[in-house]
Amino acid sequence: MRALRVGTLNIWNRCGPWEQRLHAIRRSVGELDLDVLGLQEVLRTAEGAEGPDQAGEIAQGYGYEVAFGTTRDEPIRLGNAVLSRWPIVRAQTWPLPNGGTSERRSLLFAEIDAPCGRLPFFVTHLNWKLHEGHVREEQVRFLADRVREVPFEGFPPIVVGDFNAEPDSDEIRFLRGYCSLGAPKRIYLADCFAVAGEGQGITFSPRTNPFAAETNEPERRIDYVFVRGPDSRVRGKPLSARVAFDRAIGGMFPSDHYGVVAEISTGSS
Repeated sequence: MRALRVGTLNIWNRCGPWEQRLHAIRRSVGELDLDVLGLQEVLRTAEGAEGPDQAGEIAQGYGYEVAFGTTRDEPIRLGNAVLSRWPIVRAQTWPLPNGGTSERRSLLFAEIDAPCGRLPFFVTHLNWKLHEGHVREEQVRFLADRVREVPFEGFPPIVVGDFNAEPDSDEIRFLRGYCSLGAPKRIYLADCFAVAGEGQGITFSPRTNPFAAETNEPERRIDYVFVRGPDSRVRGKPLSARVAFDRAIGGMFPSDHYGVVAEISTGSS
């Protein structure tokens, strides 16, 4: 293989007409033929109880392995998920700093046994309020520390999710290596869309998506695929990126967010 095909989507838990949205999400997943997909706002019932398993429903019939991560103890838990074409060797979840707010966000890590080697894959979802950039700054610093813990001699880590922050925000500039946010050292993660994207990259669009229109929030790019590369073997180079899950299927949009799909070089011949 010469490229990984990676995606991200905030599925908006079970809001709106979930069964119809599920059909639109699954149809899109089948058409996109992704190797790895990160999902946010995923509901899963605690073990031994009956209830939703949204990641399992989306993955059903496609042959994906699923990892789910949350820091919540409720019977029905909200978190992040990874769908992988290849075996998930291990998974770990950390709570994100909340800056004294009531939000309870988390970071999910999955180690994937891919043909290009062990693939470190992170999925996250940061605080959503427009004025809580200071909280997101704490969260991206925490995220960067976890990414740095991955041995960099392996495949460059991939980080996806709903960051609720625009490209020129300090939290995204920090991840791209443009500022330090007071940290002792910087990190560099390539924003795949900024490097190789097509179009404007808008992923939250009240103008075009009726589910997003309900919020009265501004149109913006807030969903990302990042990769810590390229390395000396050109692994981790963004080759292409585009907005996805942005088409109504049977009159139904998959979510209130659009997603992002990126192709990332494996450095293979």
